[in-house]
Amino acid sequence: MAVYTEVTDEELRAFIADYAIGEVISCKGIAEGVENSNYLLVTTQGPYILTLYEKRVNPADLPFFLGLMRHLAARGITCPQPVPGRDGEALRVVAGRPAVIVTFLTGMWPRRILPDHCAALGTALARLHLAGADYPVPRANSLSLDGWRALVAATADGADGVKPGLKVALAEELAALSALWPGRDGRPDLPHGIIHADLFPDNVFFRDGALSGLIDFYFACSDMLAYDLAICMNAWCFEPDGAFNVTKSRLLLTHYAKVRPLTAAEVAALPLLARGSALRFLLTRLYDWVNTPAGALVKRKDPLEYLHKLRFHQQARSLADYGLAPEDLT
Repeated sequence: MAVYTEVTDEELRAFIADYAIGEVISCKGIAEGVENSNYLLVTTQGPYILTLYEKRVNPADLPFFLGLMRHLAARGITCPQPVPGRDGEALRVVAGRPAVIVTFLTGMWPRRILPDHCAALGTALARLHLAGADYPVPRANSLSLDGWRALVAATADGADGVKPGLKVALAEELAALSALWPGRDGRPDLPHGIIHADLFPDNVFFRDGALSGLIDFYFACSDMLAYDLAICMNAWCFEPDGAFNVTKSRLLLTHYAKVRPLTAAEVAALPLLARGSALRFLLTRLYDWVNTPAGALVKRKDPLEYLHKLRFHQQARSLADYGLAPEDLT
């Protein structure tokens, strides 16, 4: 979440007039995250989230995201729901941007990740994958290999200014992953389905110790299900000092596998998928680091955090490096 586009009082009043959600009490920008402009909108009927879509979100993909949230909710996944206007349409325009109001989820994301959080996340992620299995609308992952290739090129001029030698390191890792990535150039693929693709701690809410909901589905796509697990390993299982926590990793992975058992090929591929996940977030953070406009209400995220994670996974050769044996997950 972030704020790139300001909404004037006049624009907001005209926009809200198309809804039956009461009168506006307040509308405050949310600075966390880096993708879209988000506001906490409070009306006489309660709180909502107003999102203006920016940057990497293709407007043509918005029906996919909104339909997916409805689909998942109908199958028991607690996630925000698009609020339709008086004409029945949820997708509208404000301040020159595509925009949607969604329902507000109660709960807080965990500022300090505990092992129990990782166990609950594993269960929730597996349930999400099963719930999305019959979603009929595909969407390719625009931030897989081809997207990484474009980002390596787009950040080449600024990479060494962030860390000397980073430009070459990124190019070398991209070449290595291109030669190994499942499903490419005739290599065997892994089970596919709808993935969240961005399930960081600030997108997972807890209340009274229990996981209460998942938010921010605007990177969701069709891809390898185990790749979603690898994203969560990187986002949830490293400590603030950079150490990898094998207890958190084990709980995340084993609780996932209790709901959706992993294939032997998925288990073997996890270190590679974790490398790809680390490169993906290193690149998008690097791009934002060198391109965030001055004055934007946004907290830039350190790309070098993911360089450290990438180095860890480059040294891993099996699940033993993550404190697991293959039989723990199948």
